[in-house]
Amino acid sequence: QVQLVESGGGLVQAGGSLRLSCAASGSIFSINAMGWYCQVAGKQRELVAGMPSSGNANYADSVKGRFTISRDNAKNTVYLQMNSLKPEDTAVYYCTARITSTARSMANYWGQGTQVTVSS
Repeated sequence: QVQLVESGGGLVQAGGSLRLSCAASGSIFSINAMGWYCQVAGKQRELVAGMPSSGNANYADSVKGRFTISRDNAKNTVYLQMNSLKPEDTAVYYCTARITSTARSMANYWGQGTQVTVSS
């Protein structure tokens, strides 16, 4: 069984920063892509940033230059550094990872979500 556990959300004023973390644990053989999505009530989940196992990260246009995704492969953890936050960044943020289990099955896994609220 594989789990993704997120942390780091909260309430911050506009212009502030937050760092989200997401740690994968369980029966992991390998982790391919990892990323972050956000969702506002009543809207579809949207990609914020993604990072393959090797190669360059990709970002939503709305966060380019403000957010940075990074990975610590030794810890099976992905991070999202969020700077210059805006009220429109307010959402529930979900991490996701494409993981091959020790049983050699591949699937996309999701964290439970963490609320980010940016006040004006």
